[in-house]
Amino acid sequence: MRKSLFTVRSARRLAAGVYELILAGDVSAVTAPGQFVNIELPGRFLRRPVSISDWGENSLRLLVKEAGAGTRELVRLPPGTELDVLSGLGNGFDLSRGGARPVLAGGGIGAAPLLGLARRMAAAGRAPAVVLGFRTAADAFDVETFAALGCEVLVATEDGTLGERGFVTGLIRHMPERDYVFACGPLPMLKAVYALPQLKGGQFSFEARMACGFGACMGCSIPAAGGPRRVCRDGPIFRKEEIVWQTWA
Repeated sequence: MRKSLFTVRSARRLAAGVYELILAGDVSAVTAPGQFVNIELPGRFLRRPVSISDWGENSLRLLVKEAGAGTRELVRLPPGTELDVLSGLGNGFDLSRGGARPVLAGGGIGAAPLLGLARRMAAAGRAPAVVLGFRTAADAFDVETFAALGCEVLVATEDGTLGERGFVTGLIRHMPERDYVFACGPLPMLKAVYALPQLKGGQFSFEARMACGFGACMGCSIPAAGGPRRVCRDGPIFRKEEIVWQTWA
């Protein structure tokens, strides 16, 4: 973890209620896709945890869902604004697992960390398929960005206005050769993906309400195999065999 100042470089709307935020600063603490940052906003008691979508030399790409007053303020900050940021939080996805042809499954804003994951897989010569789920076409983002990496990209929308009508699980079922998943999205989606019988393994990124963001307060603990685990420090990525659904979802 590193505490440092980042500068807002740009902010733009990508989809309904979803904004891309580019921050400039020291990214040396970011070591794996799936990690997150915790951003301090002036006048707000708690920091805002935001998943890292992608990163490069001295820059972070964040995708922010406008969900309340804090995130509404965050996505409207003018370029040049300085932010106090805790970076390199969480464990991130383990790229040593999953083989050469995994499936990356994202639901809504949960698709955010999959871009950095797909980029690094593609650079290593792996061929992930990216399966994205949205409520409607107006909610979709990054479809062309994933395709530009050379990924096979499939989209499902609940109303059928983009891609196939339905959910990511329906698309994954038609890919029986892909038996390892990297997934991020709402809890019902994660649970449904977990239950797919073709999947021999996987890594699932969870969301939880956080106070400190680095494991001190225990406020984001969830039941897991072997006892409670902290989403912020032990996660947010948990392997398929670590997850204990029946006690909390």
